[in-house]
Amino acid sequence: MSTTDDAPSIAAASLAVGYGHRPVVDGVGFTLFPGQMLVLIGTNGSGKSTLLKTLAGLLEPQGGDVTVLGERPGSQPARVAYLPQHPVSSHTLPLRVEDVVTMGRFARRGLFGRIDSDDRRAVHESMKRTGADGYAQSPLRDLSGGQQQRAHLAQVLSRRAEVLLLDEPTAGLDVAGRRLVADLVAQERARGVTVVMATHELGDADTADAVILLAQRVVAQGPPDTALTDAALREVFGFTQPH
Repeated sequence: MSTTDDAPSIAAASLAVGYGHRPVVDGVGFTLFPGQMLVLIGTNGSGKSTLLKTLAGLLEPQGGDVTVLGERPGSQPARVAYLPQHPVSSHTLPLRVEDVVTMGRFARRGLFGRIDSDDRRAVHESMKRTGADGYAQSPLRDLSGGQQQRAHLAQVLSRRAEVLLLDEPTAGLDVAGRRLVADLVAQERARGVTVVMATHELGDADTADAVILLAQRVVAQGPPDTALTDAALREVFGFTQPH
């Protein structure tokens, strides 16, 4: 976890995010240090994915200030790993699982860089951690949604990044798979990785340092036990979810 001597991994102040010139959410502010986790909770269209894409450098901020590892988002791809909600590689090419996971090393080696023994080790270790090693040679498009999600998680882990941006990482996973994601996130945080996770599952916030409830605006923010109030949850979901 962090110490007072650590520089922030991510810092945002009065941040507005959106598409074109239309903000989806504004007034976002938070600071995360190494080993900390922020969970973004809301329904589809609430702004969770838009905020993650901004942190990943895929969208320009609409206003305010934000830095990731001390620089503008997207400027350090080898140090930041992003798992989108709908990865694009699943059905476009007859890629094997191992090929997809190896793509996680391209940010360090470049698209035409030579993959060496360290890269292969990172790929195989990541597949083993997610349970994707059992179908490493299978075409990704032939697998179930849960198996594909494990492969994409392995790709993200293989980068060995300092910041993980995870958009609905438990989507398509069964109870065992969701437990695996929680364990993997805990392991990454233990080695000092900063995590931002978007989800609609309240249980994903149990071990978070901070939560932001979104509904095209910041409804509530703070530690889980203070942010996840019944009133705030009713505003986000329309009803109170069981804790």
